[in-house]
Amino acid sequence: MRRLLWAVPLLCAACGVLPGRGDVADDAVAEAATDAANDAAIEAAYTVQGADGRASARVLTRANACPAIEIDGRAQAMRLRVAAGTVPTRAGGAQADAKPAAFEVTTCEAALPAGVRRASVGGHALAVPAATVNRIVVIGDTGCRLKASEGQFQSCAEGGSWPFADLARSAAAQRPDLVVHVGDYNYRESPCPADAAGCAGSPWGYGSDTWLADLMRPARPLLAAAPWVVVRGNHESCSRAGQGWFRFLDPSPWTEARSCNDPANDADADYSPPYPVALGGGTQLLVFDSSRSGAKAYDANDPAFHRYAAQLRQLDALAGQAPHSFFLSHHPVLGLAPDQEHGAAPSVQGLSSVMRARHPDSLLPPSIELAMHGHEHLFEALSFSSGHAATLVLGNGGSANEGSLPVHLPSARLPFADTRIDDFFTHSGFGYAVLERDGENWDVTGHDQHGVSILRCRLAQR
Repeated sequence: MRRLLWAVPLLCAACGVLPGRGDVADDAVAEAATDAANDAAIEAAYTVQGADGRASARVLTRANACPAIEIDGRAQAMRLRVAAGTVPTRAGGAQADAKPAAFEVTTCEAALPAGVRRASVGGHALAVPAATVNRIVVIGDTGCRLKASEGQFQSCAEGGSWPFADLARSAAAQRPDLVVHVGDYNYRESPCPADAAGCAGSPWGYGSDTWLADLMRPARPLLAAAPWVVVRGNHESCSRAGQGWFRFLDPSPWTEARSCNDPANDADADYSPPYPVALGGGTQLLVFDSSRSGAKAYDANDPAFHRYAAQLRQLDALAGQAPHSFFLSHHPVLGLAPDQEHGAAPSVQGLSSVMRARHPDSLLPPSIELAMHGHEHLFEALSFSSGHAATLVLGNGGSANEGSLPVHLPSARLPFADTRIDDFFTHSGFGYAVLERDGENWDVTGHDQHGVSILRCRLAQR
């Protein structure tokens, strides 16, 4: 635009008149000022990796209009995903305290074409998909826990008991090709008590202020490092932070019907179909929404049983599309939870009870070699002699610890008697994991909150 504007006085130089030159200069200055203001209004810029190689660039902005995005040197307008606005308080929430969800940022998006090499918006470089994914950071359960129903108020301040920002910097330094978050992003559900200095002044509720404080700002280095595969956790169910989930993270197009704004639509919006993410080399991720999975096994007549059974049929079909698959859900299929009486107990059993009805021997389709989850606020690595998929539980990404498991299990405390643990490792401190491809194999390294390696192992088939 600047070259076109300055062409006018050159064409008119022979007649000695420079019409409107002052206006042109003023317009250019005003346009530059507007661009600078729009850039400053951007709160977050990141890339969500969806199904079948589709990647979506996302921007959260306080400006009234979506900014332009530059893709491989060409500028284009971003689309409005959903405008800023306030959603009325939903009844029956997880906590006694409730208020309307104020979304003070507009969410914009743009599809990134296959093979894109560079993308940026407002001076923010965006992560673009790798042709082949060789290194993956896996992290989960990352928000600062403010929960009145359990009397838990984590210290969210810098240097307090919430290390997610440090973990995000450490994980970004691993230079991943992809980041997998196994769910539970938003934890600031209750107002900070007057006598809890560590969370004083923290936002609370389910609006954009908590999403920015819990995820977008502390995770900024990791959001810039690689595209994210996002798994939906129980904190992102419709009765909790589901509205922000669909505005900011869900890889599918936003629709009012699947926004969690109207409780009448929850029976659909609380369940999302599984989808694949190709890693190259014959390996894929299979992403599964378990956000509404119950803690106890389902009765076969329960509507949730039938919803999950239908999605597991879809999962079977997707698992047949690649020789090797890794399964992602927030709730562990064969993970363990701390238990005061026995030391360890089965984790959430709703989803696994539906799997048992479909695949009695393996729970998951046989081509799935690894299952990765969150929910339990610790690190677990399990392999089985009973033919089940190797399992990682990575719910130690920053939210308050909820106990620990014994280093040596006193007995197999899994939900099914024919499930036999072969190897087991646990770590109750904060951290994340890195999966790195080595030829046909994948190596797994667990890291603590300081980036120090606490475990190394190799995935061999299951």
